[in-house]
Amino acid sequence: MDENRIKGEVKQVKGSIKEAIGKITGDKSTQAEGAAEKAAGKAQAAVGKATDTVKDSFKK
Repeated sequence: MDENRIKGEVKQVKGSIKEAIGKITGDKSTQAEGAAEKAAGKAQAAVGKATDTVKDSFKK
């Protein structure tokens, strides 16, 4: 599994937690930071998934 995929998944979880904390506390800035971190994590995980797909295609 590609390192970007793992790091992206972790970033998504951290972003979701930060976003939820922002919602609970009413802190719009923290909520926005969490949403942005979650989106960045999704993009990073997608890059990792694509890398895994390319690597797998060369193994066959």
